[in-house]
Amino acid sequence: MDVLIHLFVGLHIIGIAALLGGFLTQMKAMGQGTARFVPGMLHGAATMLVTGVALVGLNQADGHHVNTVKIGVKLALLIVILGLVYVKRDEERVDKGLFALVGALTTANVFIAVLWT
Repeated sequence: MDVLIHLFVGLHIIGIAALLGGFLTQMKAMGQGTARFVPGMLHGAATMLVTGVALVGLNQADGHHVNTVKIGVKLALLIVILGLVYVKRDEERVDKGLFALVGALTTANVFIAVLWT
């Protein structure tokens, strides 16, 4: 079971990397007002959702304690991120504030995962 949990943690990190990497590659365009949500950002957010849900289930099945408040906060942030990226995915330009919000929520999600014990 530990190998499976570690596999999903790795996939979850890949999802975070895709979402945050897509944001970071658009930083220069954001400054010019031409930033857009690239497909990798949507795929990364979806990967995070699927692997995160799987990780909660696997950890509970293995008898580990799961901090449901932490998971709920992370899930709420991810649903907002996923909703924004999904709705605005086809637009050629995304408002700077909205684009920055997705980056800030993604970063907050990472810090919650690492710092909240």
